Amino acid sequence: MYAQQIPIELAWLVPIVVPFLIGLLTGVIVKRVAKLLLAVVALIALLAFAGYIHVNLRDVYERALNALPKLIETGEAIRDILPYSSATFLIGLAIGLWKG
Repeated sequence: MYAQQIPIELAWLVPIVVPFLIGLLTGVIVKRVAKLLLAVVALIALLAFAGYIHVNLRDVYERALNALPKLIETGEAIRDILPYSSATFLIGLAIGLWKG
C-alpha cells in the first residue's frame, strides 16, 4: 500500500509543528517528573526527621555515584534524539514547563 502524501500547501507546517509538539510533551513530562521527585525527597526527609528511617549521607553519596553514570548515559541519548536547536521545540518546551 502506498503512503499518503502530504499536500504541498501543508508540507511547510510539518517541520514547524512536529518539533513544537515534541517540545510540548517533553516540557510536560519534565515538569511532572520534577514534581514527583520533589514529593519523594520531601517524603524521605519527613520520614527521616520523624525517625522512621535512618539516612546516612555516605550511603546516599555512594548510591548517587552508582546511579549518576547511568543517568548521564540516558541524558546523552535523549540529547541526541531531541531537536533542541529548533526554536519551535524550545517554545513548546517552555509552554510545556509553564502550563504542563
